[in-house]
Amino acid sequence: MISTINAPLPTVVSGSQYKHTHRPLVAIDCIVFGYDEEVGLQLLLVKRHLDPEKGRWALMGGLLDDNENLDQAAQRILYRLTGMTNVYLEELKVFSHSDRDPVERTISVTYTALVNIHNYEHQITDEFEARWFPTSSFPELIFDHNEMVRFAKQQLKYKANLHPIGFELLPERFTFTQLRKLYDAIYETQLDKGNFRRMMLATGLLVRLKEKDKTSSKKGAYFYQLDTDKYTTKLNNFYL
Repeated sequence: MISTINAPLPTVVSGSQYKHTHRPLVAIDCIVFGYDEEVGLQLLLVKRHLDPEKGRWALMGGLLDDNENLDQAAQRILYRLTGMTNVYLEELKVFSHSDRDPVERTISVTYTALVNIHNYEHQITDEFEARWFPTSSFPELIFDHNEMVRFAKQQLKYKANLHPIGFELLPERFTFTQLRKLYDAIYETQLDKGNFRRMMLATGLLVRLKEKDKTSSKKGAYFYQLDTDKYTTKLNNFYL
């Protein structure tokens, strides 16, 4: 049972407004992951253009407008800062420490975005100096943004184990080697090749193509693509 001793008094409604002394700001911060086969898992950062911490690297973010919900705000902010649309975007966690922003009491709702870097390399805008960094070595970020990234990486590992969301980071066609290297990057380890192949084939999500990638050997390796209908169904069931 929750004790009511010294509990705060309920908010009093006056007319059409609640009486209170202060309205915290609500911010949206987007943790955007991308993948490059040569570099590995990457994080998209922008330069902060406001004091304090002006000129330092940060997650891309902005404030919630009065006429939009959280998802709409995240989509707007992501588009304004990068030009990206129609990407995998999911609400992650609320960060609400009272001193997390030195300017004003601000509650941050974080979102994770997964993008294919090569699909968006020409859409990232120069205005906010957006730049990709390896997730293993990126600069110190403002406020509690480092904590946000650490949590997002942990959740990415957890969700990739339950559902193959890693496909969001790959090109339309890929080999098994490319797929395994991606998951090696997510889990920061080297997965067993045989077990990984069996696990992925068991999902029923892969369609083998007739074409082969012969860039690394004469025999070549078959390309695969995602069965998008099955993937969408599994994704929706995952979030039900």
